[in-house]
Amino acid sequence: MATLFFDLDGTLIDSAVGITRCAAHAFERLGEPVPDDATLRSWIGPPLRVSFAPLLKDDARVEQAVEHYRERYETHGWAEHTIYDGIAEAIEALYAAGHRLAVVTAKNEPHARKIIASLPFGHRFVDVIGATLDGRLSHKPELIAEALDRLGADARDCTMIGDRRMDMEGAVHHAMRGIGVLWGFGSEEELRKAGADIVVARPSGLAEVAA
Repeated sequence: MATLFFDLDGTLIDSAVGITRCAAHAFERLGEPVPDDATLRSWIGPPLRVSFAPLLKDDARVEQAVEHYRERYETHGWAEHTIYDGIAEAIEALYAAGHRLAVVTAKNEPHARKIIASLPFGHRFVDVIGATLDGRLSHKPELIAEALDRLGADARDCTMIGDRRMDMEGAVHHAMRGIGVLWGFGSEEELRKAGADIVVARPSGLAEVAA
């Protein structure tokens, strides 16, 4: 059976509240204007440093912002999420079908592991691969490479499942199949332009296309 890599934010959980509140907290701590909600929501998916850099335009300020973001995320933000309807059932069905499941996310790995451990289906994932705290690993192609290495997997036998273009671009980079999902933060147009092989509208559709 296939090895399935799941994105976290926008794929397994709706984490918009936690992410946007922590980003706003970082700007407030720096004495900077807080971007509007639409701008902050667009940050769900990319690495934090990539999102902060164009607005702060200074590497030292970006690092300060990341630290301020993390301080609130550690205490509050990690738990400010909801599980998408149907995801628990989809994960259980995929597990029962014999697929190997793992999480590959641009969220830093300690926080990602904390979230996955709190989910009722978190034990179905064999590993959680996330960004390093220093940013050395933060982009999807690098994270997928790390996942392939850790699991000893062949990209030809793997599928990346996610809601943003970064997930699909990571899949394309490794010549693996990419499944885009529409219940998260990316549009069908974004996903298809980024190279999604398949786009599904509901979690229940994953079992049909993941074989």
